[in-house]
Amino acid sequence: MADRLIIVESPAKANTIKKFLGGNTKVVASMGHIRDLPKSKLGVNIENDFEPEYINIRGKGELIKSLKKEAEKAKHVYLATDPDREGEAIAWHLAHVLDIDDKNVSRVTFNEITKNAVQEAMKEPRGLDKNLIDAQQARRVLDRIVGYQISPLLWAKVRKGLSAGRVQSVAVKLIVDREEEIEKFIPEEYWNIYVSLLKKDEKKTFEAKFVGKNGKKQELKNEEEVNKILKDIKNEQFVVKDVKKSEKKRTPAPPFTTSTMQQEASRKLGFTLKRTMSVAQGLYEGLKIGDKGHIGLITYMRTDSTRISEVARAAAKKQIEAEYGKNYYENRYYKTNQDAQDAHEAIRPTYVELTPDSIKNDLTPEQYRLYKLIYNRFIASQMAAATFDTVQIQIDAGEYNFRANGQTLKFKGFMSVYFEGEDEEQEEIPDLKIEETLNLEKLNPKQSFTEPPPRYTEASLVKVLEEKGIGRPSTYSPTITTILERHYIEKEQKQLVPTELGKVVNNLLINSFEDVVNVDFTAEIEKNFDDIAEGKEEWKKIIREFYKPFSEELQKAQKELEHVKIEEEVTDIPCDKCGRMMVIKYGRFGKFLACPRIS
Repeated sequence: MADRLIIVESPAKANTIKKFLGGNTKVVASMGHIRDLPKSKLGVNIENDFEPEYINIRGKGELIKSLKKEAEKAKHVYLATDPDREGEAIAWHLAHVLDIDDKNVSRVTFNEITKNAVQEAMKEPRGLDKNLIDAQQARRVLDRIVGYQISPLLWAKVRKGLSAGRVQSVAVKLIVDREEEIEKFIPEEYWNIYVSLLKKDEKKTFEAKFVGKNGKKQELKNEEEVNKILKDIKNEQFVVKDVKKSEKKRTPAPPFTTSTMQQEASRKLGFTLKRTMSVAQGLYEGLKIGDKGHIGLITYMRTDSTRISEVARAAAKKQIEAEYGKNYYENRYYKTNQDAQDAHEAIRPTYVELTPDSIKNDLTPEQYRLYKLIYNRFIASQMAAATFDTVQIQIDAGEYNFRANGQTLKFKGFMSVYFEGEDEEQEEIPDLKIEETLNLEKLNPKQSFTEPPPRYTEASLVKVLEEKGIGRPSTYSPTITTILERHYIEKEQKQLVPTELGKVVNNLLINSFEDVVNVDFTAEIEKNFDDIAEGKEEWKKIIREFYKPFSEELQKAQKELEHVKIEEEVTDIPCDKCGRMMVIKYGRFGKFLACPRIS
């Protein structure tokens, strides 16, 4: 008989925690959720004030029996599911299914799976947080109502098998809106004039760009304007009129939140959001590392906070000063977004001494690459700024003004470890004096056209969802995965493009359910969930307020909406049975070719 039974979600997490707790302790896994709303029906009793009708998840009967048996044998049961709203809800469902009285529940949470964090958490168990549970229930119930009540309408009016989701529908709308912007965009012509100049007795030219005339900025709209300037300056002397030297500092980015980790992993590693979260989950739950056994390598990976603990701060200082020197360390605090829940720290390594290269052999290539990204970003966030010497030169050719910019790296600082995005390449400019005359080596006029806004990628869509307050760290990846699986959008290279189906469904939702696809309304609902989590709002009140106008829109749409036909995409491949050109259809596993005669 175990004195203590600890229940977590996954076997990997269980293996990691086991080694930190001596004595008569057993750690078992619930394998995620064990109770949820039924798949076969709405599962929300609207007449009974939106009471959820939870059932045990099919296929988990044996697991539940086993957990009950272990719980009965143990003197004390601790629920150690993840430290967020969903984790709190899983703990609550576990308590219900295992017949543990709410008053006797011992809930423990840790932001990192390290010996110290686990042992400290076990010393201070608490009860279930009803506010967090209710916030999760509100999200689950609201999403279920939207999904299960709009989807049959889509089946009836568009085609079978379609479904709608609350946050997913807004994401599709953003992608469709962007596509419309691109389609409506009319390019405008503009020109730049670059000149290659040479300082006397030097061999290497440098480049200056036309900026205006007689000290006034001038934009070049057509070739005629450009040709006049080229003609005017051809025989003019290029004279240095001003030299501005200064020092520029570049500060490091904060440690990762879920969103910034997903964006950088997409940009730098080419990971999809789903892949990033899967690899991060493994790093958090724990891996076998040399003679240390199973240990968690990063803090909890669902967070919108940039805060770090003082212990982590001290570890970073020690590591930076030992490896780079005292002048490379700077104690930095980062301001967290006002909408952030800030319940957790930023994503950071749990053991700063475990550098990526020191444990490379214990990690898969993907784990190594993501761990290195997280590790370096965290270390850099506590380092001194990079310093550049910059120079801006104003050069005149008669009444025409040109400018050259250059910078040289003076002190690398945090850039020894990490930088966000690509560095701007700026050429070296020779040491120039005012009134110095330069030789013109080459004139380079360049015609360009304004470009439409770019299509979203997974990374840029996450960025805009976060900026607009739509969804939370745990929702970004499943949201994008779902709309891809539903074929409302497709990926072309890395770009997200709406399908004809996506456009049709989006149009129907805009016309019939304005609030459901309204960005501001969806962000407001998200704030309501936060208020519930903080005990400021009652969850059923939020559902009631949403449901009254929603049900009116639903009834109206059922009566008034006409059937929408989606044109199938015809290919140039003939059917070998009837000779008609095959069409593209969608199934469970994506696109497939079908004879147009088969409905």
